[in-house]
Amino acid sequence: MGHTATAEAGSGGLTATEHRLANGLRVVLSEDHLTPVAAVCLWYDVGSRHEVKGRTGLAHLFEHLMFQGSGQVRGNGHFELVQGAGGSLNGTTSFERTNYFETMPTHQLELALWLEADRMGSLLAALDEESMENQRDVVKNERRQRYDNVPYGTAFEKLTALSYPEGHPYHHTPIGSMADLDAATLEDARAFFRTNYAPNNAVLSVVGDIDPEQTLAWVEKYFGTIPSHDGKQPPRDGSLPDTLGGEVREELYEEVPSRALMAAYRLPEDGTRACDAADIALTILGGGESSLLHNRLVRRDRTAVAAGFGMLRLSGAPSLGWLDVKTSGGVEVPQIEAAVDEELARFAAEGPTAEEMERAQAQLEREWLDRLGTVAGRADELCRYAVLFGDPQLALTAVGRVLDITAEEVQQVAKARLRPDNRAVLVYEPATADEPEETSADGASDEATATTATTATTAATQSTEADQ
Repeated sequence: MGHTATAEAGSGGLTATEHRLANGLRVVLSEDHLTPVAAVCLWYDVGSRHEVKGRTGLAHLFEHLMFQGSGQVRGNGHFELVQGAGGSLNGTTSFERTNYFETMPTHQLELALWLEADRMGSLLAALDEESMENQRDVVKNERRQRYDNVPYGTAFEKLTALSYPEGHPYHHTPIGSMADLDAATLEDARAFFRTNYAPNNAVLSVVGDIDPEQTLAWVEKYFGTIPSHDGKQPPRDGSLPDTLGGEVREELYEEVPSRALMAAYRLPEDGTRACDAADIALTILGGGESSLLHNRLVRRDRTAVAAGFGMLRLSGAPSLGWLDVKTSGGVEVPQIEAAVDEELARFAAEGPTAEEMERAQAQLEREWLDRLGTVAGRADELCRYAVLFGDPQLALTAVGRVLDITAEEVQQVAKARLRPDNRAVLVYEPATADEPEETSADGASDEATATTATTATTAATQSTEADQ
């Protein structure tokens, strides 16, 4: 079943149709005949927030296992077939979902659909101890390269752990811990697949130079016989108070090139007007070289070499605002922190100017156009809104909601949330022979993913979007 595509106001003429197979698979199709390519995107409603204590990192590990063969495709065959047909592919894992995607020449669309259906329906036929051990080692090495052995690599994990209390579903990041990766068994992986990789737990979007009728026929042919599964438990409640209720802080002495001030502010959940208002506030404050913090710290004071503020949108828990400032020369962190607090306090008291609102909203509109301007980006956005908010059509009109936000709403969220008593702070100091490699100012746990313009956001993206 489905409905006819109708271009909604503010959608730029883009359309999408929705369908649902008898086994529960949701299908979203969007025609675009500008170029002879088609994007296939499959979102599974499973991420690190669905994991349990002692088995963190399993969602990301399983993302890797999905590329290790299936019933009719052996070894690296998925990569070989897609790339041999002139396509590209990958998969990522976040707190809230796992996705897989291919962009193919139009005449190879059927191949991509067959490949995705084969591993959804028959991965267990190929999953064995050898592939499990191989990908366990790959993920552990990824953790070393992206987190443990790079400057500031621990930031995202530590700030997440400080921002969400122990036991909260977002307390740990998708990469998981080394101990939990070692503890995961083949039976854990098999049970994880049976529970989460079912058609009624997924959304499939196909965007590009497609014939909708033929595409839907292929989807029915390859996915329609895969059985649904009803054993999945809903994610644990991620709701928290609007603010942290007090600053939490940790100071680290590590081998880093310069001092750094990083902080995470608790912000409204994705899908709300307040979240869009917060996004505009952070864009004005730290979204690029025209932002207030960059102008103050980098251009005027010359106390920092980089300064930015980005947003990690989350739908099942409070979102996070990520502040990242790298100091210049011998500048001390307290000097930077005082300047940041001064700028945030002034912004909360005065609110944004008309020019700042116009520039920030234009920047966010451009980012939205960039995402929907490619078939792969549009397919991903349609899946995102279908999985997280129940309606893929919202992807086509998202920019209208951002442009509708007022300066008063931006000031209100800044005043309520961008305060010293609503942040987790991480301070990096270069290690010396006289300092311990790592200390904690408040005894907080050392264990642990956005629209951004800074290195902090890059770290967040790497942590929540763990590529295959």
